[in-house]
Amino acid sequence: QVQLEESGGGLVQAGGSLRLSCAASGRTFTFYGMGWFRQAPGKEREFVASIISSMDITRYADSVKGRFTISRDRAKNTMYLQMNNVKPEDTAVYYCALKPSVAATFGPWGQGTQVTVSS
Repeated sequence: QVQLEESGGGLVQAGGSLRLSCAASGRTFTFYGMGWFRQAPGKEREFVASIISSMDITRYADSVKGRFTISRDRAKNTMYLQMNNVKPEDTAVYYCALKPSVAATFGPWGQGTQVTVSS
């Protein structure tokens, strides 16, 4: 079983930066990719960014493209989300998840980390 733990959330002013981390522990294995999602109050969870493990191919939601950067450190089994020029609408709980194979859905999930952007 693989466990994921997010960290790095907090309160930041609009226009500022924040870096989230997602550390994977437990039974290690090769998986297809990882991703970041977020859920704002009263809204459904939405996709933010993803990375394919073997090729470092990245994909972003239009709302964060050009501002957020996803990356991973294979040696540390850790994924990052660099958030620059944050906006109040980025306020949400951010979750990381694994994508075990190309055909699988995302999961397992971390417990989430709160990001609050003040205007």
